[in-house]
Formats: sequence, structure tokens, C-alpha cells
Amino acid sequence: ALADVGTVVFDKTGTLTQGVFNVIEIVAHNGYSKDQILTYAAAAETQSNHPIATSILHAFSRSGLELDSRKITQHANLAGQGVKARYADRDIFVGNDRLLHLKSIDHDRCDFDTTVVHVVVDREYAGYIRIGDEIREDAASAVQALRKQGVGQIAMLTGDNACAAEAVSSKLGVDVWHADLLPEDKVRIFESIKDQNQDSGKIAFVGDGVNDAPVLARADVGLAMGGLGSDAAIETADVVLMKDSPMKVAEAVAIARKTRRIVWQNIGLVFLIKGIFIVLGSMGMASMWEAVFADMGTALVAVLNSTRILRIGNKP
Repeated sequence: ALADVGTVVFDKTGTLTQGVFNVIEIVAHNGYSKDQILTYAAAAETQSNHPIATSILHAFSRSGLELDSRKITQHANLAGQGVKARYADRDIFVGNDRLLHLKSIDHDRCDFDTTVVHVVVDREYAGYIRIGDEIREDAASAVQALRKQGVGQIAMLTGDNACAAEAVSSKLGVDVWHADLLPEDKVRIFESIKDQNQDSGKIAFVGDGVNDAPVLARADVGLAMGGLGSDAAIETADVVLMKDSPMKVAEAVAIARKTRRIVWQNIGLVFLIKGIFIVLGSMGMASMWEAVFADMGTALVAVLNSTRILRIGNKP
């Protein structure tokens, strides 16, 4: 199936980007301080293992601030939006722009070119935290390699904001991108892309998170990042990339195509040689030794021909 891939869809965070987030700016509003913003965000994210939550907790631990875990109650994940919790008798919401609109929270800015976490305290907008995530070094090279291999369309799906998605897409040269997606939105958009490109070959999806598992299952070929990828993504995928490198996607396609070429070479070789010796045998011109070569000899030649796959790199 990989040999026939004509469309590749990537998840963004942790796949095309490193998925290692760092807090780069804290902006406070409505009389709150930066320390308060960071404390409330850490309180809400303390039970989450999401990379964004981890970056906030790391920033909090480096700040020297203290958090009373006994005051954290009613923690809950809001799928595709963020988290909520109650801390020191205050209701805390920490999440993306979608969460603000769903909760009808007034805020003055939506257009960020990085990942942004908004903090709401007792339904009052308290501020936001900008979090940076670097593009993987070989992501652009992987996109170019896939194009050289004849992949017609390269798309990107992400739950991140549109400005951040556009920034990554423009740097990598991705054809189509969709942002602000909930897990169920990813499946819907992927199905749409699949329908549009059903005459262009197989469609592959590359992801790493729990939310990517449904899309990995729907793809003709699902590829999961094995290093930092979630167990759900790894178990669902058809291919696991043990090194978290987008270039391995291009290498997998190249391996599949060369493998198919070698398989057909071996089939053709076996039929040709056996056909020749069947003719010679029917004419009484083939001895036992020739028959042994026609059988075992062709098998050995096929094995030796197959070892050429070991020399493949990331080129088709």
C-alpha cells in the first residue's frame, strides 16, 4: 500500500514539529499578575500529561512559585479545548481560543503565530501564555522528498490555532492545512481529503497522539511516531517509525516502492528460468543438474537480488 501512496496527511504537533514546548511569554490582563497567570495555569494543568501542560509545569517549577495541591479539585479535560479545575475556591479554565468562544469570554486577540494557552478565572479573562514549538529539522526535506517520489498532495491537520498552522505550513510548503480541529473534526476532514483524492492512489496519515488514533485507523496506511508517540497511536498504526523523523516517512515509501520492484523482478526471473528449463526438459535436453539449478538456483538468485533493498536510503 505504501508503494501506491499518492496523498500524505501529517499531524502538526509532535510530527512536523518537535512537540517540545517552552513558555516564551506570559501576558496578564484585568489586573492579574504574570505570577498569578502561571500559578492558575499550573494548577489546572497539574494532572495533565499533554506536552503543553508539561511546558507550563516546567516553567512554573523554574519560577520558584509554590502550589498547594490540596486546593486543586474538580479537574477535568475538555477535549480539543483545554482543561478546567477549581483552585483556591476559584474556577479556572485553561485552553485555546475555541474554549473562550464557547464560554463567551471577552478577549482582545486571536491571531497568534505560536501555540497560545488562555487563562480564565471565575469567567474573567486573566491573560495568556505563548508557547513555542520548533519545526523538526528534516520536516521541509521530508516534504520535498515525498514530492520527488510523486506524492501529489501533502496536507496537515492540527488542533492548534490557524495562525500557527499557517506559519508552519508556509515554511514547509504544505499544500492544504486545517486548524482548530477537535478529534472528531480530524476524522471528518481526513475523510473529505480521502474522497477528493481517491483516484490519486492510497492515502497515508502520520501522527503521534491519542487524538490521532481514529485517523490512523481510517488511513490506507497509518504511520505513528514511535519515540514520543502515544501507545494508542502506536498500536493503531500500520507502520511505526522508531525515530521521530518525518524523513522516515519518505524512506518508508521509497523502501516500499523498491521492494515491489524487486518482487516483480524476482517473479519475472523465476518464471523465465523455469520456463526455459521446462522447454528444455520436454525436449530431453535438461539433466538433473539443470533441474536443480532451475529450482534452487533461481531461489538463491532471487534472495541475492532481494539483498539490494539493504542499500536503500531515503531516495526512491
